[in-house]
Amino acid sequence: MSIRVLFFASLADITGTREAHLDAAAFQNLASVFAKFAEDFPRLEAYRASIMCSLNSEFAHLDQPVRDGDEVAFFPPVSGG
Repeated sequence: MSIRVLFFASLADITGTREAHLDAAAFQNLASVFAKFAEDFPRLEAYRASIMCSLNSEFAHLDQPVRDGDEVAFFPPVSGG
């Protein structure tokens, strides 16, 4: 039972990885997944208010529940020109 977690751009630089796997039973929602990585990598905390995330390739809110087999992705804020 696992959740696949993907990090993009500067978040991958901070965590030192583009992909991680977590035990699904230990997490209730996207916020709890993010909190785990923010605990391990405190620099992520600066992104909490502006982070974008997806659940199974669809944009999602941090309160969205997670289940076994889900794919979670975290993106830093982006801007266009």
